[in-house]
Amino acid sequence: MSNIISYYNLFDEWGRLDREPIEFQVNWHYIKKYLPGDGRVLDNGAGPGKYSMKLAEEGFQVTLTDLTPKLVEIAKDKVIELGLEKQFEGLYSADARELKMLKNEQFDASLMLGPMYHLQEEKDRIKAVQELHRVTKKNGLVFVAFMPRTRHIFNSLLTPDNWKPNNKMDSINQFTQTGCFNHADENRFTGAYYFNIKDINPFMETHGFEHIQLIGSNVGTILTNDSWNYWRDKGEQELQKVIDLIIEKGADPYILGISSHLLYIGRKR
Repeated sequence: MSNIISYYNLFDEWGRLDREPIEFQVNWHYIKKYLPGDGRVLDNGAGPGKYSMKLAEEGFQVTLTDLTPKLVEIAKDKVIELGLEKQFEGLYSADARELKMLKNEQFDASLMLGPMYHLQEEKDRIKAVQELHRVTKKNGLVFVAFMPRTRHIFNSLLTPDNWKPNNKMDSINQFTQTGCFNHADENRFTGAYYFNIKDINPFMETHGFEHIQLIGSNVGTILTNDSWNYWRDKGEQELQKVIDLIIEKGADPYILGISSHLLYIGRKR
């Protein structure tokens, strides 16, 4: 996992969600819809803690974990900066496959909005989901992010030089079979795994979760910068209508494949 840590040491993940706020707004809309009124929440693979801070501001007791120590340190600084120390029960550098510092059935709800992107071996994906199951209370909610294989195939076709080695059809065809992507260029998004959408619900069900909903976190990624600028120029009220539509369409199962990320919502059986 060292290449993953190296990538996130260089990449501004907090800034990514500021630059792409629709993904955060869509996810938060549906997370808030299903979360209990209070309780303990795990943000597993939290990066610098964008969702953790929001959960803490809403009054939840939060535990944060992430593989990259630098991001955990950023999160600790954010906790102090925002005055949220009393809402955090722990911030740990930890692998999602082995959360040994956390107790069985500790959390009323658990988020895992990153680790499934980077676990290319099925045995590792199973370990991560089993750990999530272990630390979540019976009937507790889980929110797990996936990346859809279909979208990455078309990203590769649209901008092949951005996604080497998927600038050749043989590589794209291989990717359609494996879902594994390793960028040919240094310091780019790499060591990634993309799910077939039809496999997500059965995978989670096999490992002890009941499906509630699968959301397209950002079907709006099909819009170009020119498109967004057009709607911004129309004013805040008109732009908000666009965002509201994207949030609504996130629940449309027929267009999940165009979203850059997916949000699985389930319940521990």
